[in-house]
Amino acid sequence: MARHEINRSGEMEVFVRVVEHGGFSAAARASRMTPSAVSKLVARLEARLGSRLVTRSTRRLELTPEGCAFYERAARILADMEEAERSAGAGERPVGRVRISTSASYGVHVLAPILPDFLSEHPGVSLDIVQTDTVVDLLAERTDVAIRAGELKSSSLLARRLGDTAKLIVAAPAYLARAGTPQRAAELEAHLRLGFSYERAVEGWPLREDGREILLPAAGRVQASDGEALRRLALAGVGLARLAAFTVREDIAAGRLVPVLEALNPGDRESFHAVHPGSGGPLPARVRALIDFLAERGRVS
Repeated sequence: MARHEINRSGEMEVFVRVVEHGGFSAAARASRMTPSAVSKLVARLEARLGSRLVTRSTRRLELTPEGCAFYERAARILADMEEAERSAGAGERPVGRVRISTSASYGVHVLAPILPDFLSEHPGVSLDIVQTDTVVDLLAERTDVAIRAGELKSSSLLARRLGDTAKLIVAAPAYLARAGTPQRAAELEAHLRLGFSYERAVEGWPLREDGREILLPAAGRVQASDGEALRRLALAGVGLARLAAFTVREDIAAGRLVPVLEALNPGDRESFHAVHPGSGGPLPARVRALIDFLAERGRVS
């Protein structure tokens, strides 16, 4: 078949429907085609690509690794095409849904308070917010923007810096009244230190005492999957937690939490970025609007 006769977008659309509807028959109904026509189209696509994309059986359809990769790229290309048509029809006004992945702490303390203004400024944009402190695969999860804390690893993702924040060890007055207030690093051994339940770039609490750098592991007795959960545990008097300053500033001002061992704070800061896949082309208007808004209003300190 000549190159110019291949309807690549049509092939992608049918293949994506096969995956998302779980089979040829369901995809055929959605595409207003016969099951045999859908099966032949996928077979031609596999022959042209030189890779098997699906494993067929009488019970279910399974994707090969090549099929998974092709589906992820095809779904994103089709979404970009749809957004391009929407943008052209709307005169480049931001229109459509943006899927954003954010840490719970950023979501609660930074994103939520400014969302009413964003939605008011961009009535054509809808948001799908996923809160998790773990790093997600943006392409696999079909995520448009992710808020990430810490230094970024080299990748194909593009990033917009959202500032940085200090880290503080804090505890509730009730916990300190019960367990005592530590004055030296060694005294932390007797305290319950709340930690994260997933791997982090720095596994422990860095301290500086008597000119020496110390990395003290967080105790494993109580762990949580995100910083906001650790903050709530600290507020409840469960133990000590080392958290981003922007998440506990109001608690400290209100006396709900107390900074501990500030004299030993090494002064390290945690950076925040809004990251998105880099395809080499212009960002969809809906995604660009959100990133620009976060860069202006969603900064941490």
